[in-house]
Parts: sequence; structure tokens; C-alpha cells
Amino acid sequence: MENKTVIGFIGAGNMAYALIKGLLSNGFDAKNINVSDSNKELLINRQSELKITTYSDNNSLLDNSDIVVFAVKPQVLSIVCLQLKNKVKSNHLFVSIVAGIRGNDINRWLGGNFALVRTMPNTPALFQSGVTGLFANDLVSNQQKELVTSILSSVGECFWVDDEKLIDAITAISGSGPAYFFLLMQSITQAATALGLDEKTANSLSIQTSLGASLMATKSGKDSKTLRKEVTSPNGTTQA
Repeated sequence: MENKTVIGFIGAGNMAYALIKGLLSNGFDAKNINVSDSNKELLINRQSELKITTYSDNNSLLDNSDIVVFAVKPQVLSIVCLQLKNKVKSNHLFVSIVAGIRGNDINRWLGGNFALVRTMPNTPALFQSGVTGLFANDLVSNQQKELVTSILSSVGECFWVDDEKLIDAITAISGSGPAYFFLLMQSITQAATALGLDEKTANSLSIQTSLGASLMATKSGKDSKTLRKEVTSPNGTTQA
């Protein structure tokens, strides 16, 4: 991404923080990152730590940003967009990481038809290990898609879809998916303690087993069914 591109984040919460940290770790210039938030104390903390530019109002951020990332709660997004209505320029690119809000609704609140990308990072993005689904409307250019990819790839893998409905499918899988894995890890930990291991050791075994299995799935080039069969030897302890 060209460092002259200025990215503005409306909302300074955990996901915006993760994205900004990812951008900075990839060499993006902090002076080209703007943030606004209703929480003044949070803004001060973000500016102090990240050396970014902060704004007390969203309109000022809009005026000084090329790309605007909506990183607010779903229930306040309409209010934020209405504040910006009639102030948006045709060259602005909007990116929403707000769950459950359609792109058409965002543009309607903004009062026009603007280049907009809807995305949904999952919580492992907070540790630069996330999965993000992305959908662009017809006004988003290929160059703009590349810019958005460079932003979201700073916190994990990106997957573009051609149908906005598939964003909801990705959210169901990658968004809720970590909870299913955590439940499995919880069950493994409980089973280990039932066998006599102390809780700290049991928890460490569960975590490391999960990490190891994920690494095998990532690097082996084999699908999960094949890997499961390889671990499950006939009449072995796993099958038993």
C-alpha cells in the first residue's frame, strides 16, 4: 500500500486497534492513520501509544482521510453515517467491519452511492491470525480492492466473495468458529483433569495440541479428513 494513502478509523475499539497495529507492523506510516471516537480517554491512549492522528469529530476525520473504516457498534452505525451525509466526496472509499449491516443500508444513510467494501474479521484478528471475508460493491476499483486487502491482510487471511450474502456465511463459519474450537479445547482440558492431570498442565496440553493440529493442517497440504485418519490408527488408542 502506498504510504500517501490516508486511512481514517471511526471507532477506536479492539478491532480498529488490531488493524492499526497490523498496519504499523507492516511499515505503514502512523502519520497517515486517523482515528475518531466518542471516548476521549480512549483516543488519548491510542494517540499516546500509536502516535496516530486523532479527531474529536467524524466530519474532520472524513475531510482528512482517503479511506474511511467504520469500526463502531452496529446500533450506532446509522447515526455515524447520517453525521457524514452530504459531506462525502466521490473519491472516498468506505470499509465497514460492522457485523450484520448491508452495504446498501450504509450508502442510503450516507445519502448516495459510494465505493464501499463490507468486511467481517473474526476475533483472532486481534492477534494477527484472523480470517476476513470481503465484498465490494460495483463502484470499488481493482486498485481500491488491493488497498483494502493490504489493510485487512495485516491481521490475517482475506477471502473476497462476489455475493454479499456470502459474508454472512463466512461470519457464521469463521466468526463463530473459534467458539467451537474453544469448546473442544475446554472438553479436552476437562478430560485431562478427569484422568488425574492438574488443570494447568491439562490446559497447556489442550492449547499445544490445538496449535500443533492447526500447523499440520496448514503445512501438510492434506485435508482434515485425511489427517484425522492418519492419527486414527486401526484398533489404536485414538479409535478406542
